[in-house]
Amino acid sequence: MKKLIVGNWKMNQTLPLAKAFFADLKTVELEHEAWIAPQAFHVTACLQMAPEGIWIGAQNVSNEEHGAFTGENSPFSLRELGGKFVIIGHSERRQLFNETNAQLALKVRKSLSLGLAVIYCVGETLAEREQNKTFEVIKTQLNDGLKDLGDYNPDNLIVAYEPVWAIGTGKVATPAQAQEVHSAIREQLGSKTTLLYGGSVKPDNASELLKQKDIDGALVGGASLKPSDFIALCQAPV
Repeated sequence: MKKLIVGNWKMNQTLPLAKAFFADLKTVELEHEAWIAPQAFHVTACLQMAPEGIWIGAQNVSNEEHGAFTGENSPFSLRELGGKFVIIGHSERRQLFNETNAQLALKVRKSLSLGLAVIYCVGETLAEREQNKTFEVIKTQLNDGLKDLGDYNPDNLIVAYEPVWAIGTGKVATPAQAQEVHSAIREQLGSKTTLLYGGSVKPDNASELLKQKDIDGALVGGASLKPSDFIALCQAPV
């Protein structure tokens, strides 16, 4: 069964590195579906360099299409360029930029209305997990961030569970821990929603995670920067 592997490059990669990355991807046949979210200034170049079939998207967008919003990135313009998806609600946006569930809901709603696929991120901090609040936190993030969506293509809504304590730390939820949370999300959202796991996913732990019943793919940070690692993820046996 094909899984979805999404590379979140964050504020990394130069254009020469991106060019080399996509050149390497063109030399192999990937087993799983692959998407890449480069930094905003590189979206156009990556759309031109990416092999056919690899979707390019953004790491964040505004909840407005146009207007006097200096420094913001329009989801309409992303779609106009040929971008296919956007990541919304990553823990770095929540923590470093103080984005709230209410603000994220506006972004999700606008992006879906424009036909973009949305990867909506949820996850608990270490303190919240230690206080046994994991399911409470995630239920609230889902309820508040995915409300009043209106009509949209259900295939375009993807949820990524990223335990905050496992992002960029080298720690990773065990396959059983990840599956437990994914199962709860599946119960809340239904069987048709694609669910990704994120949090220090690497070639050496990807297979066991991807074999879990309710994990449909991975949202990957650091391991998506090196073409050899990303290719290994996209060829992970499941």
